[in-house]
Amino acid sequence: MKYVKAEKILPESLLIEIQNYIQGETLYIPKTKKSYRKWGSRSGARVLLDERNSCIREDFNRGVKIDQLADNYHLSCETIKKIVYKK
Repeated sequence: MKYVKAEKILPESLLIEIQNYIQGETLYIPKTKKSYRKWGSRSGARVLLDERNSCIREDFNRGVKIDQLADNYHLSCETIKKIVYKK
């Protein structure tokens, strides 16, 4: 996280108004919901996990047992269950 001095980016009137509530403290201003991106969407990790989970579901539907899926994909049996039984 990068820190930015408020007086460099905020109008003076807004800075004065904020100082009525907080002074000399670090204040985090979150992103708007519109600009929020889901985990892994930028790096492509989300796509890879979705593809892996799809393969796991296909294997399960073909009759591969949960403990074998756990060994094949290097995951716990509980994680495999969460993937295959997810609605």
